[in-house]
Amino acid sequence: MFFSILLGAQDKPAYRLFHADGKEAEYGDLLKAAQKADVLFFGEQHNNPVCHWLQLEATRDLFDRKNGKLTLGAEMFERDDQLLLDEYLAGQISQKNFEEEAKLWKNYATDYKPLVEFAKSKKIAFIGTNIPRRYANLVFRSGLESLGQISDAGKSLIAPLPIEVDLKLPGYQQMMEMMAGHGGGGANENFPKSQASKDATMGYFIAQHLEKGRLFIHFNGSYHSDGKEGTVWYLKKYAPRAEFVTISSVEQENITSLSAENKNKGDFILVIPTAMTKTY
Repeated sequence: MFFSILLGAQDKPAYRLFHADGKEAEYGDLLKAAQKADVLFFGEQHNNPVCHWLQLEATRDLFDRKNGKLTLGAEMFERDDQLLLDEYLAGQISQKNFEEEAKLWKNYATDYKPLVEFAKSKKIAFIGTNIPRRYANLVFRSGLESLGQISDAGKSLIAPLPIEVDLKLPGYQQMMEMMAGHGGGGANENFPKSQASKDATMGYFIAQHLEKGRLFIHFNGSYHSDGKEGTVWYLKKYAPRAEFVTISSVEQENITSLSAENKNKGDFILVIPTAMTKTY
């Protein structure tokens, strides 16, 4: 008994996986669920290396299990960079040109490049789903109505107008409260509306690239899919018959069990120690 306790004390798992209700899950459970879905939302903590490692591992394993019938997509690429992304994946432009001209996140090299390179090596599509940041900023400054003033070319890069927003959703309510707490004023609705313009655009372009029998894996910040709100809410609007599985990534001091506040954030909850090193 003493020896078993000693081994347990020395164990340092990098993560644990739980079902929504807090029961411990196995990695195989996640793969089985994803195989049956049309979309897997992998909600990440952007700077967490465990998230990015598991994203790549799950992508590799699901590619094998789905016999190559896989599409990747991510919030980290905006719609106006899709041409560059397509040209790079097709081998038409160099890596240097792609990385210099695309609007890449500062942690691209360590965290997202491996996914792009996997897609390139396996000749599978990688879809940039996010709204161009200039349009999200326009909504933040001037409201959703301002999107009606952009060009037709610009409108082709966003969800169809008008974009419906339910500000009663808990995630958007929390944004309102956060703005009020930082002196933004409780009446300022443009912050969650700007977020909704991202969620709607991501949900729309995921829906546009669904194919029967093919799994779409979407990488996004957990806040875009937690509680099946945000991007998931819009996917259900644009593709109501789509089956999906969500992963939420959280950090806890103690990862032996799932805290009450993190239950039901996703179909699967990836729990990582708060002491885990960060990629930036």
